[in-house]
Amino acid sequence: MKKTNVSTSNVKKVLSYLKPYRLLLLLSLTFAAATALLTLYLPILIGNAVDLIVGPGQVDFAGIWTLLKKMAVIIILTSIAQWLMNLCNNTVTYRTVRDIRLAAFDRIQILPLKYIDGHSYGDVVSRVINDVDQFADGLLMGFTQLFTGVITILGTFGFMLSINWKITLVVVLLTPISLFVAGFIAKNTFSMFKLQSETRGEQTSLIDEVIGNQKVVQAFGQEDEMLTRFDEINERLKKYSLRAIFFSSITNPSTRFVNNLVYAGVGIVGAIVALGGGISVGQLSSFLSYANQFTKPFNEISGVVTELQNALACAGRVFDLIEETPQVPEDADAVELTDIQGEVTLTDVSFSYVPEKPLIEKLNVTAVPGQRVAIVGPTGCGKTTLINLLMRFYDVNEGSIQVDNTDIRHMTRGSLRTGYGMVLQDTWLRAGTIRDNIIMGKPDATEDEIIAAAKAAHAHSFIRRLPKGYDTVITEDGGQLSQGQKQLLCIARVMLCLPPMLILDEATSSIDTRTELKIQEAFGRMMEGRTSFIVAHRLSTIREADIILVMKDGNIIEQGNHQTLLEKGGFYANLYNSQFSV
Repeated sequence: MKKTNVSTSNVKKVLSYLKPYRLLLLLSLTFAAATALLTLYLPILIGNAVDLIVGPGQVDFAGIWTLLKKMAVIIILTSIAQWLMNLCNNTVTYRTVRDIRLAAFDRIQILPLKYIDGHSYGDVVSRVINDVDQFADGLLMGFTQLFTGVITILGTFGFMLSINWKITLVVVLLTPISLFVAGFIAKNTFSMFKLQSETRGEQTSLIDEVIGNQKVVQAFGQEDEMLTRFDEINERLKKYSLRAIFFSSITNPSTRFVNNLVYAGVGIVGAIVALGGGISVGQLSSFLSYANQFTKPFNEISGVVTELQNALACAGRVFDLIEETPQVPEDADAVELTDIQGEVTLTDVSFSYVPEKPLIEKLNVTAVPGQRVAIVGPTGCGKTTLINLLMRFYDVNEGSIQVDNTDIRHMTRGSLRTGYGMVLQDTWLRAGTIRDNIIMGKPDATEDEIIAAAKAAHAHSFIRRLPKGYDTVITEDGGQLSQGQKQLLCIARVMLCLPPMLILDEATSSIDTRTELKIQEAFGRMMEGRTSFIVAHRLSTIREADIILVMKDGNIIEQGNHQTLLEKGGFYANLYNSQFSV
């Protein structure tokens, strides 16, 4: 019952996406009806032609020639109607697929970060790409064959009834067998195709992870482990695929058996009626043709049902993504910050990723413009989490974070994040030129400003050595650039914008010591008059900070400047001195 409800729900959702194209659907139905009726009229003409061949020397060639011309016209009209029907079907299918992909991508843009953190990238990509493609294939087959199949069944039934109702009764009595076969196949395919689709997404996720981190896999000798994981997923995919294919593969032989059964029944009963003078030989030939055409759509519809089950299973995964709860919407009267001073206040902030595992509890911090706030502590103490809260990638569970005395939940995310400049340990670049990557936060920057920012970040020298300088095209992962060079580009990006608040999370972790000293000087000039949050594991890089927050288990256990904390001889002093111990 649950599976049926899920399938029915997915059908309703698909219909809602088809609604804007109901005119094209109506045209498709019209052309499908024309194709079916013209095709069904052809056996009547063939039967008439057979009746004009009475015997040797008794052939009405003039009548046959007239019928042949009619047949030619009908065949041409049928071809045109079928082409127009396919054109409408293709247009509806691919516009619907486009709309679904747009809806999925739009939802990804507003999903909370916890969803992205909680799902593998490969699975999300598989839903938007592979599952939508599978859905498109099933939808296209449904339009192409389901419409014509249903109309062919109804039209054939009408034509047979007009010839002889007794023989038609034989066909009608044997038809439920086809319906039973179709129902049995449909019942057993949805769950298998759903499992197949989910496992395919898992496989795509693993492939995406391994290819994106191939250097790490090879560096740690994990090739065999990855092969083992891939084999396990591949084996499950094979099992589910074989089961799904098994149920879909019995469609053709089962329905062919029913077709032959109906054909034989019509042939026997029709011959008896013809011998009694109930119908002519030509009408019997027409009836046999109709009997074949009447059962054929059931064969096609069974195949369509199988494909539609697969399509609905894939569509369900996409709709699950589209219907995911978005991030908390901005207030209708959310403040658009335009002149940020940079005073940041955290009041009784509590946060946890999982309710049963508290992370940050009752945290209180105040940072004023021009102040350098360093955040240190062991791994997992909440340093990066605090950065996520400041940027409102996550919302606090309790308490509040204010910028210039305004709760960040009452301001637009865009204006909040525009006020921050971030340089993280993990670099982020886009496919494009070096210039495109630097001006990301300031698209209207002049050439002189770009070069000045690059020089301040000590990136200008290596950029000049690139084949096309600032016009050199790089890929998303930076291509031929080293990790340090990629980090310098991210620093240049911030140097160009000079926002009122800065977040530096291990900003120089991949840079050599000599360049780091020069960049620290540039950072010092850049941080003048700006509120700066600095996360660092190398405590020697934060000695000049105005205030150092020492975090442990989500709480600030020590607070003060470098010298004060050393003299205190507490947790910070132990952390600092441990860097120089042998």
